[in-house]
Amino acid sequence: MTQTRTIFDRILDGEIPCHRVYEDEHVLAFLDIGPLSEGHTLVIPKERKAFLHELSDESAAAIGRVLPRLARAVIQATGATAYNILQNNGAEAHQAVFHVHFHIIPKRGERGLGVGWRPGSVDAAAAKELAARITAAIS
Repeated sequence: MTQTRTIFDRILDGEIPCHRVYEDEHVLAFLDIGPLSEGHTLVIPKERKAFLHELSDESAAAIGRVLPRLARAVIQATGATAYNILQNNGAEAHQAVFHVHFHIIPKRGERGLGVGWRPGSVDAAAAKELAARITAAIS
């Protein structure tokens, strides 16, 4: 089955222009065309995968290396002192473009990301069993 080409594929292929802020062998970063605030930047791997868990270790490490540097640049350029890093996986988690991407979203007053957080509770025995299942699944 062929995966549908995304807008990010078209940007990577040079079919659609972008306001590029950073590029290396593995990563491209550019301004979001529908920003939540000034400086809202998208960071994408050049590896074309829909979900974070599908990325190779090499692509994931490349993003991890540049994300702090890009966040520093965004806050310096915008004067923001707070920001969010957002990365969604799957439609139910609000992913709209099915190519891994990280948002760097400066928070300035009302502009930026609004987050609802509804914490639950955890049963100690259930948490111990879940932690063991996750640990066993790490490869």
